[in-house]
Amino acid sequence: MKPPEVDRAAGSRAAVAARRARAEVKRQVAARERTALDVAEAAWAGEPGAPEATLRVSELLRSIPGLGPTRAARVMGDLRIADAKRVGGLGSRQRVALREYLAGRDARQDEAPTRSRLVVLAGPTAVGKGTVSRHIREEYPDVLLSVSATTRPPRPGEVEGEHYYFVSDAEFDAMIARGEFLEYATVHNQSRYGTPRPPIDRALAEGKSVLLEIDLQGARAVKERMPEALLVFLLPPTWEELVRRLIGRGTESAEEQARRLETAKIELAAQDEFDVKIVNRDVGQAAAEVVELLDVPATGR
Repeated sequence: MKPPEVDRAAGSRAAVAARRARAEVKRQVAARERTALDVAEAAWAGEPGAPEATLRVSELLRSIPGLGPTRAARVMGDLRIADAKRVGGLGSRQRVALREYLAGRDARQDEAPTRSRLVVLAGPTAVGKGTVSRHIREEYPDVLLSVSATTRPPRPGEVEGEHYYFVSDAEFDAMIARGEFLEYATVHNQSRYGTPRPPIDRALAEGKSVLLEIDLQGARAVKERMPEALLVFLLPPTWEELVRRLIGRGTESAEEQARRLETAKIELAAQDEFDVKIVNRDVGQAAAEVVELLDVPATGR
């Protein structure tokens, strides 16, 4: 039998409310307003239908700052918890294992010294480096993104001092003369890009981690000057998808598109020079994996 329309409507409203309640729990954990251990204990002590209890364990783990999808999946495997399991539905042994992991992780975070890391994100043209960086800027405000200087004109929607420092050729030359760049290069045989070094040095000295989004030439230069930097190469799912993204954004002429695609073939061939490779199938997932690399203090598995 089909339930009456009024029951279906009420059920739909209840489902929406439940999803919102779980989303709020995840937000609280991500914002460090609650610990994941607190959420788990509330799930086991409260009603079976409470948002803490109906939250999937995998979602709870991915909500923890710095514990991205890759590491969360590894933790789930180590704890022998299936991906579909909800916090309130765990067996007694699984509860013990999860409680011990979360308690130990909290203790390690409290004791861990503050360290810093420079993560360099590079990849071929149109792979989505800028999109991933913008997502990180919006969703992970604690991450410090380095802002590059460039002699190219701004694209629609780009903001001075947020996306780039847009400078003239004369200004760029003056910055080189003053030794202000960590690296600089001419890209696509046209515009010049450079990374101002003073803000990065200050941030690292203060124990902060920095994300630097630059081109392949710049990544090589940074590695030469700062060997401790972690180089991350962003890959497209397929070559066809890379072509689609480049043509679809419509910011270059057909001649410029062809030139950039030839450059992309050369850039892709250099991926083995990098420490980590991330495939940009989904912007949010790729961003989370990059942020996970920036989580320097020891956090366990």
